[in-house]
Amino acid sequence: MSFLLIVVLVIVILFLVITVVHMYNNLVSLRNRVKNAFSQIDVQLKRRNDLIPNLVETVKGYASHEKEVLEEVTKARSNVMNASTVKETSEADNQLTGALKTLFAVAENYPDLKANSNFQELQTELSDTENKIAYSRQFYNDTVLKYNNACEQFPSNLLAGLFGFKPSEFFEADEGSREVPKVEF
Repeated sequence: MSFLLIVVLVIVILFLVITVVHMYNNLVSLRNRVKNAFSQIDVQLKRRNDLIPNLVETVKGYASHEKEVLEEVTKARSNVMNASTVKETSEADNQLTGALKTLFAVAENYPDLKANSNFQELQTELSDTENKIAYSRQFYNDTVLKYNNACEQFPSNLLAGLFGFKPSEFFEADEGSREVPKVEF
């Protein structure tokens, strides 16, 4: 009878150890997916940042007196490149998106610029990149949700607290981008 009790006890302890190891490895895996997802956003932001100087130079040739708009785009690009946290990156990205919208609105006033093939190609590239950024943000937030759930749900929350796993920040849009745009004819 005591041998049977020892075998059952060993099996229970082994099961608990395996469960703890599995939960820990799952938390590590999810945390690394969050880091990877953020790096994918970063890759797309860098791609967009590489396209912007070409776009600015193309617009400069046609709209030299729109200096303020061009400076705003350049400043916003610099802010994205210097951001180091998710929140800073999110805020800088929102600023750059707004500056690019203003730049494209200015470009509407210059028919020759709109017809310029370089400008059209750059605009297409930026549009494609914006779509990739949007997808990367969505993927990042989905990954953060899974990770945060694992950090907060029982029993993995006990392990997360014990080993210092902290919830991650979501990539959020600024308040202005949530407003419905006003369209006038």
